[in-house]
Amino acid sequence: MKGRIFSLVIIFFTICQPIFSQISDFDTLDIPSDEIMSGFNDNLDSLLNLWYVEQQLSIDDMDTAYIAENDTLLPDYPDSVYINRLQSLPFEVEMTFNKTVRNFIKLYTNKRRERVRVMLNLSYYYFPLFEEIFDRYQIPYELRYMAVVESALNPRAVSSAGATGIWQFMYYTAKHYGITVNSLVDERRDPYKSTIAAAEFMADLYKMYNDWTLVIAAYNCGPGNVNKAIRRAGGKRNYWDIYYYLPRETRGYVPAFIAASYVMNYADYHNLKPVPVDFALNNDTIHIYEKLHLKQVSDVLNIPMERLRDLNPQYKYDYIPDDKQYVLRIPQEYIISFIDLEDSIFNYQDSIFFNKDNHIITPTSLNYNKPTLPSDKYTKLKYRIQSGDNLGYISMWYNVRLSDLRYWNNIRSNTIRAGQNLNVYVPNAKADYYRPVNELSFAEKQKRIGKTVTETRMPLDTQDNYTGDYVTYKVRSGDSLWEIAKRFPGVSDNDIMQLNNLNYGATIQPGQILKIKKKI
Repeated sequence: MKGRIFSLVIIFFTICQPIFSQISDFDTLDIPSDEIMSGFNDNLDSLLNLWYVEQQLSIDDMDTAYIAENDTLLPDYPDSVYINRLQSLPFEVEMTFNKTVRNFIKLYTNKRRERVRVMLNLSYYYFPLFEEIFDRYQIPYELRYMAVVESALNPRAVSSAGATGIWQFMYYTAKHYGITVNSLVDERRDPYKSTIAAAEFMADLYKMYNDWTLVIAAYNCGPGNVNKAIRRAGGKRNYWDIYYYLPRETRGYVPAFIAASYVMNYADYHNLKPVPVDFALNNDTIHIYEKLHLKQVSDVLNIPMERLRDLNPQYKYDYIPDDKQYVLRIPQEYIISFIDLEDSIFNYQDSIFFNKDNHIITPTSLNYNKPTLPSDKYTKLKYRIQSGDNLGYISMWYNVRLSDLRYWNNIRSNTIRAGQNLNVYVPNAKADYYRPVNELSFAEKQKRIGKTVTETRMPLDTQDNYTGDYVTYKVRSGDSLWEIAKRFPGVSDNDIMQLNNLNYGATIQPGQILKIKKKI
């Protein structure tokens, strides 16, 4: 009898040994310090400052009332359940479980569950955007959960060290990856541009370590600290082997990432339901070449100012400058109205928002509500439109207002075609300077206004899809015509619309095939 019991015990421990090893090997790891927990708490709490969250009933009251109705809302699972669930996730990153991971799971599912409910809703907006960009850079999709740990999906999050945005970029790292940060604009807060920078940063880190867990650690504390930890660990390159040699915050970062991955996939098992946040899931971008204040857009189109701010968090003072091309993101249902009322928007109370005494006066700027043809102080030039041109470029090359250019040529939209001639009026004293513009290359024209033309990589899924005079592009979730055009040098969104017989303001859908003209 004793022998049979002994045999059963041996069999039991043999079967369960993998589970025990995943717990016991790291159960002696230190628990994240109070300041680490506090940092993650601050990120979660910052969600409540967003306007589209404030529009809802009190989240704390909602959740407290919900829990009161059902005392089974907070289930307590054994470690083996967490382990099995983590192992079942189809992830490339190893999902290790230990007491530190368990503590973060409880933080998300118990103490801060109401904030997690907000993140579940925001994930419907942000995660498709992350996935589209990660797919382009071959980043595992599960690294999207880093943004949960970094900022709780809050693009306005700012750490005590100054890291900013949904991906928490420090100033110099952001500048290294082409993010604009100045007195008026902080593109670290732009979810689209900051995600591209984050993906490029992750791809560079993977080239260094060939290990995604180390990439996650290095993203948090920098490759210098990870390299130092590897040296101190005698050259070992496993995260858990170098754990004690890493900064204390990074020791909590990877477990927090694993816990966030768990919670965002198994929220239902913890009775976590998304808060119905009224966020503009369907929106689109418009490229802006002139000075614009969000209040001009808000008042003319009757869009709540706070909603515009949350869709465009990169503009610190609600002001879009004209030093380069920027984008304005608005709810999709307002796109046609913006196009139809564009002149009215830019002209609306512009003397209040912008002091024109400090700017060069263009031919119609003395009377914005009633444009007139220029006087004899101006010279009329002809510009022949070339492939890849758009009205925004042309207005910058001649230093004239976009609305003036439309008025002189009786153009009601942004649609122009190659070979078309445009009338452009410039001051007599500047006529000789602007006359050669018509003969310059695109790069030369950009150079005259201080812009550098850089080659853009062609998307991987278009390199071999040449058909006649164009390539084909498959629309992905989150794409807009402007964003697609950016990936193809010398191509504008107008070119794409014309080649695909799309009306201005037309909606494109994921999976749709577009023709893109070849670069000339």
